[in-house]
Amino acid sequence: MRAKVDSVLILKKEHVLELLSGGKVIRTYKVALGSGGLAPKEREGDGRTPEGRYVIDSRNERSAYHKALHVSYPNADDRRRSAKLGASPGGAIMIHGLPNGKGWIGGGHRIYDWTLGCIAVTDDEIEAIWKMVPVGTLVEIRP
Repeated sequence: MRAKVDSVLILKKEHVLELLSGGKVIRTYKVALGSGGLAPKEREGDGRTPEGRYVIDSRNERSAYHKALHVSYPNADDRRRSAKLGASPGGAIMIHGLPNGKGWIGGGHRIYDWTLGCIAVTDDEIEAIWKMVPVGTLVEIRP
């Protein structure tokens, strides 16, 4: 029987995504992040991965990437921060596989951060994550 994942923890500096059940790590994956560096996302188009508490609010099996789990960014704090800058916070932050047709790249995609702010894993990894992470799962993204 597969363990129920009740939260996802992303540690940006370590480039790690952890799946947790009952507070215990049950799976760990290395990830690629946004190409804009490790600072928190401030505005649409900055190429950064956000930081904060979110939930998985939808799933896209027909994504431009090999499956995608949508993260509920922006939250109220994110909207306030970008408003102070006179900017849009953006959206479309996801945990996803590789671009369709590029699955052959495999773990090599982690050589550098290449997404527009998303959290990327291999196609095989998103298949496993997809099966364990339902809509409503808590997501915390830390520096």
